[in-house]
Amino acid sequence: QVQLVESGGGLVQPGGSLRLSCAASGSIFSIYAMGWYRQAPGKQRELVAKSTSGGSTNYVDSVKGRFTISRDNAKNTVYLQMNSLKPEDTAVYYCNALVVVTMGGSIRNYWGLGTQVTVSS
Repeated sequence: QVQLVESGGGLVQPGGSLRLSCAASGSIFSIYAMGWYRQAPGKQRELVAKSTSGGSTNYVDSVKGRFTISRDNAKNTVYLQMNSLKPEDTAVYYCNALVVVTMGGSIRNYWGLGTQVTVSS
């Protein structure tokens, strides 16, 4: 079993900043990729940012230049630094990881429970 635990969400004013963290634990052999998705009420879930074990990253266009994803591979942790936040960034943010599990070497997707980010004056 693999668990993902997010933290760092909250309420901020427009233009403010937050840093989200996601720690993976459990039967992990290696992690190919970790990323962040978000879903606002009435909207489809979308990929916000992703980081692979090879060091590549990608972002949805709406957050480029404002958000930065980073990883600490030794801690199986991914971060999302969010700057210049806008009201349209308001959503539940979910951590996702593509994991090679220790037993059998299967590759599986895992999800965290989500953390609320609200940007409002």
